[in-house]
Amino acid sequence: MDKQLIAELNAKFEDVSYEQDGVEYWMARDLQVLLGYTEWRNFTQVIEKAKMACFNSHQPIGDHFVAVNKKVDLGSSSQREIDDIMLTRYACYLIAQNGDPKKGPIAFAQSYFAIQTRKQELLEAQIALTERLIARKKLTETEMELSGTIYQHGVDDQGFGRIRSKGDQALFGGNTTLEMKKRLGIPQSRPLADFLPTITIKAKDFAAEITNFNTKDKNLSGEDQITREHVKNNQDVRNLLKKSGIVPEALPPAEDIKKLERRLKSTEKQVLKDTKKLEKKNRTNDEGV
Repeated sequence: MDKQLIAELNAKFEDVSYEQDGVEYWMARDLQVLLGYTEWRNFTQVIEKAKMACFNSHQPIGDHFVAVNKKVDLGSSSQREIDDIMLTRYACYLIAQNGDPKKGPIAFAQSYFAIQTRKQELLEAQIALTERLIARKKLTETEMELSGTIYQHGVDDQGFGRIRSKGDQALFGGNTTLEMKKRLGIPQSRPLADFLPTITIKAKDFAAEITNFNTKDKNLSGEDQITREHVKNNQDVRNLLKKSGIVPEALPPAEDIKKLERRLKSTEKQVLKDTKKLEKKNRTNDEGV
């Protein structure tokens, strides 16, 4: 996510934040628009998931989600009362975590509500970490789909492993998966992708997506045909990167993805610790799920 977009989204989220009795909060109707949900009923489903997460964390839902009513103008001096919800930063964080991170505004919100700062450089760093986690999860999903596809086209799990290894060799300029692990100092028992930078994870994902599509579209069959397809796709992605001066095997290793996942889990606790609760006078009976 580029700096200009981060600055624009940051300004939009700041513009709809409120403060009451020292408590920072957002309104669900505003957040719905910012996160790209067109239908209120669809967004309330995400809110319910966030409430469940709050409940499972042994936190009173009413501390962070407060149902309110507000009037909106309909024109011709008429108004209508609609439901809305006051949300603490912790509530917003849970909502973002339960949204689809493939959507840019939601990925941004996951980082925005995770840190208590207005400094853009810290927000940019948090977003970079989040994007890497999202990319790694996406690669796992793509490879699972590809594994299922090629199984239907005559290749077993061991064959998939060989195909993926040949793809890595093509992407990394002749270096095998094992050679790349040695080169980057990665334990042999760990997946290579857990230590790759975001750009390389996305490169592997893109090549795997193409292989999955073409295997079905061209009705490829057997390990040899699919291997040739996957090698070609990884070579094409490598060439694309090299045109921009990026040599995949020359990039340094990134932080262990497992450490980032543990840090993300601890982030929720920190957000909760830093979030002030909504006053009791504003609460409704919405204490359960």
